[in-house]
Amino acid sequence: MSSENAQEFRRAALGLLARAPAARLAELLDALPAHELLRAPEIGTVMLRGRAGGTGAAFNLGEMTVTRASIRLDSGAVGHGYVQGRDRTHALRAALIDAMGQDDPAGVEQRILAPLRAEEAARRAETARDAAKTRVEFFTLVRGEDE
Repeated sequence: MSSENAQEFRRAALGLLARAPAARLAELLDALPAHELLRAPEIGTVMLRGRAGGTGAAFNLGEMTVTRASIRLDSGAVGHGYVQGRDRTHALRAALIDAMGQDDPAGVEQRILAPLRAEEAARRAETARDAAKTRVEFFTLVRGEDE
């Protein structure tokens, strides 16, 4: 895998791990591999920035609580995990999976990331179906005054 492809794989995987339910990560990675803590899971905040209309000037929207962790596997691979909220084990598991993905990307993809991706797609489809139920069609009748 080229350096650029590996970076894109890792970016996508970290996003998926951050969005995944912590309980589901615990099911998929029940036994934690041997590792060294480089940065023990710690809780902090980040500033969220927004843009009016998506294109306007940036402004500070507010703060969000995040938890981060960094680990090193016995193989030497270093992994990082950032997750929303205060769940230390979620951040630790995300960091472990990040490092494992550097050693064995195909194995991690098949065993962990593919199921998470499929479940996320199903959740999004269900949300879209629920939103579609509330769709309102507007129409205008021509009253003849504009002729």
